[in-house]
Amino acid sequence: MHACETLIRRYFDACNAGDHAALVSCFTPDAVHYFPPGLPDIPWRGADTIAAKWVWCVQNLGSQWTIERVLVSADGLEAVIEWTHWKRNTGTAQRGDEWYVFDAATGLIREIRAYYAAPAVKDVPIGELVDFDYAGRGYHLDWNR
Repeated sequence: MHACETLIRRYFDACNAGDHAALVSCFTPDAVHYFPPGLPDIPWRGADTIAAKWVWCVQNLGSQWTIERVLVSADGLEAVIEWTHWKRNTGTAQRGDEWYVFDAATGLIREIRAYYAAPAVKDVPIGELVDFDYAGRGYHLDWNR
């Protein structure tokens, strides 16, 4: 497994555990996490802020995440993943992609750009692409991984 993928998986493990210190250790101090419109207080700037926001999601939304796919660039300075964000407290989920940029000197995450597969629609249980065969492609269908 490429070092970038290993770091991304460590980051997701820290997200799922709601482990602030482990989350901070994945980022450069000045990292930025960008999001599509609709969330408050975006983008999230700084490793400490990013960590605190994900810990809040775990504690308040019952958030858990699964990684569905990972691609790493040939030079190892960028990667893209597909993910699912399971919100256990509301019984909903959101699918999307993230583009990662890594710091060349430290190998840590410097930037994340999140893209949602579909807008967060309140009347559907899982926000995902219409008519895409998630089951047939081996995606997680619930949070019981």
